[in-house]
Amino acid sequence: MLQLRQVGLHRGPRLLLEPVDLTLYPGQKVGLTGANGCGKSSLFALIQGELTADTGEILLPPAWEIAHVAQQSPQGPQPAREFVLDGDRELRRIQQAIAAAEAAGDGLRQGELHARLEAMDGYQAPARAARLLHGLGFAPGEETRPVDTWSGGWRRRLALARTLMCRSDLLLLDEPTNHLDLDAVIWLESWLRAYPGTLLLISHDRDFLDAIVDHIAHIEQTRLTLYGGNYSAFERLRAERLAQQQVTYDRQQREIARIQGFVNRFRAQANKARQAQSRLKALERLERIAPAHVDTPFGFTFRPPPSRPHPLLVLEGVGAGYGERQVLSGLDLVLAPGDRLGLLGPNGAGKSTLIKLLAGERPAHTGRRLAAQGLRVGYFAQHQMEQLRLDDSPLRHLQRLDPEASDQELRDFLGGFAFVGDQALAPIAPFSGGEKARLALALIVWQRPNLLLLDEPTNHLDLDMRHALSEALQEFDGALVVVSHDRHLLRVTVEELYLVDDGRLTPFTGDLEAYAAWLTRRQNGDTRLESASGHAASESSRKIQRRREADARGRLQPLRQRLKSLEQRLDHLTTRHRDLEQRLAEASLYAPEHKARLLALLEEKRQLDADLEAAETDWLEAGEALERQIGHSF
Repeated sequence: MLQLRQVGLHRGPRLLLEPVDLTLYPGQKVGLTGANGCGKSSLFALIQGELTADTGEILLPPAWEIAHVAQQSPQGPQPAREFVLDGDRELRRIQQAIAAAEAAGDGLRQGELHARLEAMDGYQAPARAARLLHGLGFAPGEETRPVDTWSGGWRRRLALARTLMCRSDLLLLDEPTNHLDLDAVIWLESWLRAYPGTLLLISHDRDFLDAIVDHIAHIEQTRLTLYGGNYSAFERLRAERLAQQQVTYDRQQREIARIQGFVNRFRAQANKARQAQSRLKALERLERIAPAHVDTPFGFTFRPPPSRPHPLLVLEGVGAGYGERQVLSGLDLVLAPGDRLGLLGPNGAGKSTLIKLLAGERPAHTGRRLAAQGLRVGYFAQHQMEQLRLDDSPLRHLQRLDPEASDQELRDFLGGFAFVGDQALAPIAPFSGGEKARLALALIVWQRPNLLLLDEPTNHLDLDMRHALSEALQEFDGALVVVSHDRHLLRVTVEELYLVDDGRLTPFTGDLEAYAAWLTRRQNGDTRLESASGHAASESSRKIQRRREADARGRLQPLRQRLKSLEQRLDHLTTRHRDLEQRLAEASLYAPEHKARLLALLEEKRQLDADLEAAETDWLEAGEALERQIGHSF
């Protein structure tokens, strides 16, 4: 088993981990979570011996084989399959020993080694490597292509395949889904569920974690806490713990205020000085409880676009591709405000090509792309991050978009993306991938698009930022088209799924679980869609249905806005109520000379209680009205 005993770590002057204890048993699958920069990758480096702990020790069985994905992108002329086979170090050792025995003419040794190779199923290793490559999206026949011929993202997949090829006892994976599409994520999820060793997995994909792990190790405020269950269970348990912590914190703050009030009143009186001093020492000894830090640093919304033409964009018989290669053909699509589409499809089917076509970054080879006057496209893809100016600050990026906006307005906006203080003014060159992705999203949001095209927007984003993005997208009232391997994001933000396959775009009326089943059937040679999608309505009826749904969403918007306004009023009243209770808890308030102030506060509390009760009633009624309207509309 893997044991951490009082392991503490600093990086320079910064404390990353207080002395922590952790024990992982063989076969356990543990998700390692926490905000970006909290020390997750450093913990991996400690386990691998790349960093030395400041305190404590890490214990591992000496015979354990540890596998992890190398940070350096692989390169060289070696064929892809041979590169992956190198991950099975035991296999390569035996093969080298066989070659040495053959050179020495030692037949007996050769027989022993071939028997060992047979016992470990070594003769099937090339087939196992090919299955890994195929599962991660490589097409049959591509196993012999040299590593150097692949792009950076595909080389990361090769590195992952090589890691999975290792016969490991402990597998360390740091964001393995970042360079994968949904098909490969579903395959990897299945592979990891069947993995027999101990798994320590860093991921910000909640559905991925839910399907694989049986424990969550969460790093927060330099402490590591182990929770039983998957990520959803962790969220519930942590919420309960934080709520209890907040109650205890509030109670302790009232006790501190009471003691401090006694000290302040009586420390100058000779007959009370000793008691005051005693209470002051008790106050100093008190172990302070930290307030529950549950607020995300991110908070932003899409501002309404200047116009919402209907329709926004139309494709009529469009074909597109690269050079002479036709990737898509016969595309018919109408996008109107309120449409929310998720694109599914096998790797290489043309999802990103379709997004580029919609964005106007690729021309139509055939047919017509008709854009409405007033169309404002917000397009996010990984290459958008590469177009950021590394010597400019986040503020300067926004100033170029809107020279008329005030610095304070722009800095307030950047604060919603956690670019605060000096970071808003600093060059972005040293920023992490997640910070650059946040900035690229911020630039899109500021431009007030009415058509939003997102191609894998959650790569490099942590769970807090993914949650903030999901909430903002739910309120976005333009048209939305998303390609993502994050199933939670798709599930909570899109309303229609479309399948890109065999050069065509087809409605997919099943859910994401049905899509996973379709992928399995497709690998077995059955390319039919779900029966419901096989009898989809005509394109004309689909347009009518989408228009009706858009109109219904328009009718729901005032109800949603009222509900949001009432929620804000409830938050305001609740904060006032909590502050007032803290003031009423002050011991000095009950002295005879403060009777008038006490009566005024009690009257204020009576009125505030009535306002709070009325606001809660209005909020409940507004929520019920919205649910009824949703039921009638859809």
